[in-house]
Order: sequence, then structure tokens, then C-alpha cells
Amino acid sequence: MRQSATHKEGRGPRTMDAGRLESLALRYVGKYATTRAKLRDYLLRKLREAEWQGPVAADIEGLVERISTLGYVDDRAFAVQRGAALERRGYGARRIGLAFRAAGIEAEDGDEALATAREGALEAALALARRRRLGPFASVPPDRPGRERAIATLVRAGHDPALARRIVSSAPDELPVEWP
Repeated sequence: MRQSATHKEGRGPRTMDAGRLESLALRYVGKYATTRAKLRDYLLRKLREAEWQGPVAADIEGLVERISTLGYVDDRAFAVQRGAALERRGYGARRIGLAFRAAGIEAEDGDEALATAREGALEAALALARRRRLGPFASVPPDRPGRERAIATLVRAGHDPALARRIVSSAPDELPVEWP
């Protein structure tokens, strides 16, 4: 009986050398928008899954640095892009900052995106309220438990509690005009 190409029984342990490690890194950054930390984690995982065959120890930090220097990985650009995407979905600066930390983005690389998120706080909160039909987008004003749930939804999305209360307290079709 013929075994499929994905069947791994019968094969010896995978081997890894510097050329294969670099090839994996380039394939990864070519396929995914990523950060230096995510690339490092990916390469460390691949290294744990294989038997190293190189004459010297694997230099993951050097490889990540070289790929970053070549411009294949740019944490600042990643932060701007990811921050804008999360903001369009209605997330606030606090939640965007948590996403940056999870992606391994250093504070100085995420500062620009977080400043943009803080400036667009009202628009982002209204986008979430529109999608979830809260506050001015609700067909009827909520009762007290419904109001508390709506405020909690906005706060969990990373918005300031005062802004969340203001939006949820807005009458249907009455949009808040500005936020500090």
C-alpha cells in the first residue's frame, strides 16, 4: 500500500542547517505580515522540531536582525497597519495596545499607532456601537441591565468608560459630536 506524501511514519528525524533555517524564515515573512518577535518564536519552534546539523549553533537573533535590516519585517509598519485594522473594527487604544504586546511589538514601534487610535477614539467606539446596535444605533433605549451590558461591551473593546457611558446614553439617532 502506498503512503501519502503527508504521512510521516518511516522518516528519520528532520534535520536543520543554516540554509534551511533561512529558507523557512524567508518563506514565513513572504507569506505572513509579522513582527520580529513572531518570526523569532516561529524559528525557535522549527528549531525545536528538528535536529540541528550545522557546524556552529543556530544564530536566530542574527537571522531575525538580518531579515529586519533587509526590510522584510518592520514592526513599526506592522503596528500602524494592525492598529488601523483594529480601530476600523471598533477597538480602542487599550485593546490595541494589548494586541501589540501579544505580537511582541516594542513600545516605541507602537507609539504612532496608539496615538492615532487615541485621536480616533470616538469614531472607533461609534463603529463598534453601530455594528453592535448600541446607544444611538439601538432601536429603543435599553433598560438598566442592557445599558450596563452595552457599556461593558465598549469597555472590553478598549474604550474609556466615560466615553462608553456617553455613547450608550445617547438617544437613538443622536450621535455624540466630539470627544476630548
